[in-house]
Amino acid sequence: MNSSELRQKFLDFFEKNGHKVIPSASLIPNEIGLDQKTLFITAGMQPLVPFLMGQKHQQGKRLVNFQKCLRTSDIDEVGDDTHLTFFEMLGNWSLGDYWKEESIKWSFEFLTKELNIPLEKLAVSCFAGDKDAPKDEESAKIWESLGIKKEKIIFLPKEDNWWGPIGNFGPCGPDTEIFYWKLNDVPVPEKFDSKDKNWVEIWNNVFMQYIKNSNGNYVLAEQKNVDTGMGLERVVAVLNGKTSVYETDLFDNLLISIPDNFNVKTKRIIADHIRAITFLVADGIIPSNKDQGYVLRRLMRIIVSYGYKNIEESVDVVINKFKKYYPELNKEKVISEFRKEEKGYETSYQKAKEIIIKDYKGKDLELPGAVAFNISSTIGIRLPDIDQIIIDTSTEIAPKFREDFFEELKKHQELSRTSSAGMFKGGLVDNKPETIKLHTAHHLLLAALQEVFGKTVKQKGSNITSERLRIDFSFDRKLTDEEKNKIEDIVNKKIKESFRVIKKEMSKEEAQKIGAEMEFGVKYNSMVSVYFIEDKKGNIFSKEFCGGPHTANTNELGKFKIIKEESLGSGIRRIKAILK
Repeated sequence: MNSSELRQKFLDFFEKNGHKVIPSASLIPNEIGLDQKTLFITAGMQPLVPFLMGQKHQQGKRLVNFQKCLRTSDIDEVGDDTHLTFFEMLGNWSLGDYWKEESIKWSFEFLTKELNIPLEKLAVSCFAGDKDAPKDEESAKIWESLGIKKEKIIFLPKEDNWWGPIGNFGPCGPDTEIFYWKLNDVPVPEKFDSKDKNWVEIWNNVFMQYIKNSNGNYVLAEQKNVDTGMGLERVVAVLNGKTSVYETDLFDNLLISIPDNFNVKTKRIIADHIRAITFLVADGIIPSNKDQGYVLRRLMRIIVSYGYKNIEESVDVVINKFKKYYPELNKEKVISEFRKEEKGYETSYQKAKEIIIKDYKGKDLELPGAVAFNISSTIGIRLPDIDQIIIDTSTEIAPKFREDFFEELKKHQELSRTSSAGMFKGGLVDNKPETIKLHTAHHLLLAALQEVFGKTVKQKGSNITSERLRIDFSFDRKLTDEEKNKIEDIVNKKIKESFRVIKKEMSKEEAQKIGAEMEFGVKYNSMVSVYFIEDKKGNIFSKEFCGGPHTANTNELGKFKIIKEESLGSGIRRIKAILK
């Protein structure tokens, strides 16, 4: 079974069982109104967090889709059999509708009837229980009633069979994970051992029945949700008896486009990174030294550092493979940004070479590994290029050069993970009063920018925490102090005049017709929510596609103040602001 067949079977099966198919969201959380402590969408459920927390979804309570995702936490492992940066997740959800029995039975039916997986090749794990929540006997009994033997059902602790919350509090709950015995030439063991690597997890059903509150206590949620996730690449691999995700139809033509003078691992890295950059550029990211732009730059420069020149053909292969599902993919944009990075990398290489020559050549000094890492990370070139510069300049290196280099790299990776995990303190998804106020101020700010500079100003990204708002917008120069003061005055005037905030449901076509602002990169359903900010006479100042939440009146906000304005790259500016 190839990837297209699996995608379609999954959608058809759950659509037949009352689920509505929803589109994949952007890879960028703040492009879809989320603030979820990650730079990218890393799981299929992330775009649905507001609805898992109680907000009503326009398509109903049963949803299904495939979602593009990107993770960089294991970027240095890419190229082995399982690790990827870009991947896709299949998922189905119940928003306060069906519960464990329906979820588990449908998973079982899909695997055994639609995918024809033999019963004996399946095993499951359930939550073992602890002081916060009881042992999940209910799920185990349902699995047993379907024919899974007791010996194939195990109970594991919270670190294995519990999801959430995102951040310090929010929805969470136990899960049941489904495993597949991947070997065909070795009999399936009678007893399930989750530590045996031949058992591969293929599906996860999360039962969000708790809310972890700000005191750290777990309380029963008013709305119980089901959230499931199945990795497309991994499942295609195991269904076809492949040991690696790179051996599936998702990669075959792409790997063929990469010449054989690269070794297997390098070809895999290049293939993975080309998929990732193609999707990132399609979602409006451009290379930069910050946030998502930094990740894109790093992925592009890794490809460049290998001396890979066949980028046009490889991007073509990716787009041809995915354009049916992701029509936003654009070859010209990818190639344009990639060529800029090629030139930038050459400049960085020369700069690193000049530094090493200036500080070490002919000075009877040995280049330490820590210094080499600092040059590599700040200038943006990789260790193989540092090695080449060392050879070209006959630079002596310090003892334990490589050990020290990789020690610094390890520290940097840990710092990056920590920063990424906590980069957005609080956030829109926690629905704090302060965050909701800043969300409403964000709408006022966009409208004020358009009043001052015209409707050509468009939002390109946002991030709203309980402490400040951030908006990225299209504009080609630095704002003057006079312009910033004018924008502040407009926003504060609307706050003082007690404008009402009104939500209206309408068709997407109607919302577009009345000129409601749309969020960049978002795919909207046929019915949308539009928030209007208007005075008592009905004169509208702002109207935007938005899922909320907002204050009822601008007089709740306080005083608006811009604290920073900066460039985010060519044609994109960023403003950070607070409410006093």
